[in-house]
Amino acid sequence: MTGVKRLSSRCSAGQDPVKRQQILDGAQRVFLHMGFDAASMNDITREAGVSKSTIYVYFDSKDDLFEALCEQHRNILFTEISNNHGDKLTSRESLIAYGIALVRLVTSDIVISAQRTILGVTERKPEMGVRFYERGPRRGLSVLKNYIEELNRQDIIKVPDIQHAAHQLAELFLASIYRQRLFAVMQDMPDEEQIRYNVESAVDMFFAAYGAKNTPGLSEEKAHNLPAPAK
Repeated sequence: MTGVKRLSSRCSAGQDPVKRQQILDGAQRVFLHMGFDAASMNDITREAGVSKSTIYVYFDSKDDLFEALCEQHRNILFTEISNNHGDKLTSRESLIAYGIALVRLVTSDIVISAQRTILGVTERKPEMGVRFYERGPRRGLSVLKNYIEELNRQDIIKVPDIQHAAHQLAELFLASIYRQRLFAVMQDMPDEEQIRYNVESAVDMFFAAYGAKNTPGLSEEKAHNLPAPAK
């Protein structure tokens, strides 16, 4: 009976969302500053201001904590996408809103750091790389694929391979930005004007390849006034 009470107390303590977020925030600061491999659970407990016994109530390991942190940032993206969809945007605007949310998240400091970490540990722990892809990039492509399927159904575009087109458009959204951020050529996040320019250019190229002739694109005046993409 005593063991049952102790377990019940442990589970109850592990369900405090404020404490859990406190640990995640501390872990994020440590991972950004030290990197995944150099960071220890002791470093995280000190930064989060909790005891080691407390941190293990919420997370089984450093891997578990890291993946929870990645999931938190993924949810930010998909919540934003859901909110945009709820606003009943037009089809083209929906793609642009998705692209802006995607680029903003993928090029953020924490996600760039996470992706560098995943690249570093995947050779040793391929299962982490697979989970990261399945829960993030593949889930995002699924959302994008649904948008493209709907455009195809409405005869706004004609796409012979929707899955491939989703991959193409995702790459276009991130063109000239993502790899420069990943490899530290671009030290800071792109600003909102650059992100919007990148995404609108991607959507225009996508519709130029697959869209009906009457699909609206950027006006020449608007395109002229937007900043150039990163070189």
